[in-house]
Amino acid sequence: MSNQNLKFPESTLFLVTGGAGFIGSNLCEAVLNLGCRVRCLDDLSTGKQANVDLFTDNPRYEFVRGDVKDLDTCLSACAGVDYVMHEAAWGSVPRSLEMPLFYSLNNIQGTLNMLEAARQSGVKTFVYASSSSVYGDGAKLPKSEGVEGNLLSPYAVTKRCDEEWAKQYSRHYGLRTIGLRYFNVFGKRQDPEGAYAAVIPKFIRMLLHGEQPVIHGDGRQSRDFTYVANVVEANLKACLAPDEASGEAFNIAYGGREYLLDIYGVLTKALGKDVPPQFGPERPGDIKHSNADISKARRLLGYDPQYDFARGISETIDWYRENL
Repeated sequence: MSNQNLKFPESTLFLVTGGAGFIGSNLCEAVLNLGCRVRCLDDLSTGKQANVDLFTDNPRYEFVRGDVKDLDTCLSACAGVDYVMHEAAWGSVPRSLEMPLFYSLNNIQGTLNMLEAARQSGVKTFVYASSSSVYGDGAKLPKSEGVEGNLLSPYAVTKRCDEEWAKQYSRHYGLRTIGLRYFNVFGKRQDPEGAYAAVIPKFIRMLLHGEQPVIHGDGRQSRDFTYVANVVEANLKACLAPDEASGEAFNIAYGGREYLLDIYGVLTKALGKDVPPQFGPERPGDIKHSNADISKARRLLGYDPQYDFARGISETIDWYRENL
């Protein structure tokens, strides 16, 4: 992944919250590759120490174990920081339906704590993870910022609240905030284990182990699956975005549309596995179709994703073959 056209002084300090997670660890790696400093904040509730162990000997890397639900922790973590990339949150629509109170505390209060800490610390730009789930039951495709439907899950509510709080901090406190609405991110270090694992790593793990994956619904649901390198590019470019972008949220995807059944076929062929899927009930709160209009991010962030689905899935499969 190349972000060589991005220029930050070597003294620049980035804070990545949730830095031991899937996307967060990729962001930490990218910052180090730029020659800058990174502080990783994670409570290891969903992130994994193994994701960041490869950075521990790098003098430009610092790990802080702490919880964004604690304001003092956030204030301490933001000390001296130039840019925040806030990834700390619990994902999974089904799990949020089971744990709405925790999701509110972790995803909303945690983000609010980080916004306040960033404001008090004089952070230049606060970039945070939102989600395509904010589009809810909106039927329009592709999904465009400003045309949202009814929210379908507590998880979606938390992400929409994060966007509204970020707007307030831009409007009233002068903090540059930029929200990134991720569309079904996949790639290296994504957790393939557990009931709430994302579909691509879960399918790869099960197929590699000779197990039969379950597709929820008929498999005809579609997603704008987005390789993690594109998300890294978006985060770094958002840090340097013009003031016009502050307080806004942007779709971050490739702009494609893949059907789950087709993806299953791609995986079985690539892995040399002739295993038919099982079909289970649809999951409550799931969006049927998702596809992003990324023109706003192209225009205001200079976002130009280099990895289409085919290129991303090839690199992902290679990584899991070596690491599972």
